Amino acid sequence: MWRDLQILGQALVALLLGGIIGWERESQGKWAGFRTHMLVCFASMMLVAIGRLLIIDSQALLENETLRVDPVRIIEAIVAGVSFLGAGTIFRDRENNMMHGLTTAASLLAVVPIGVAVAIHRYVLALGVTVLILFVLRGMQQVEKRWGGKATPEQ
Repeated sequence: MWRDLQILGQALVALLLGGIIGWERESQGKWAGFRTHMLVCFASMMLVAIGRLLIIDSQALLENETLRVDPVRIIEAIVAGVSFLGAGTIFRDRENNMMHGLTTAASLLAVVPIGVAVAIHRYVLALGVTVLILFVLRGMQQVEKRWGGKATPEQ
């Protein structure tokens, strides 16, 4: 029961940190915003946490036998699923010969490690990654505008 309550606490942290990135996207009028980023970060955290529980429970059942697992496979599956979701945010504007939604797709993928870090109790890392992503989304947009880069309202 305590482990479950701990995971629920982690879920709140993942929702909060994913929501921070989602808020930035939402404030820019992007399709995948607040709730989407919250849910992607939450799902990433939960899948890793449940995977860890499965490993612990399986080892307890096997007693003296060896359990061979590869926890990276869970992360690979999350990345594949989120990449598919992110692809849905990308479209091509043939009239202006521009692509839209690439940054939002990348931000969806970028919240995955936040959720994974929370799941493995790396809260400082999760918060640091959140701050770095915000810097890229907000700070670098200003740099691109100032230096004549490609920052556009639809990016």
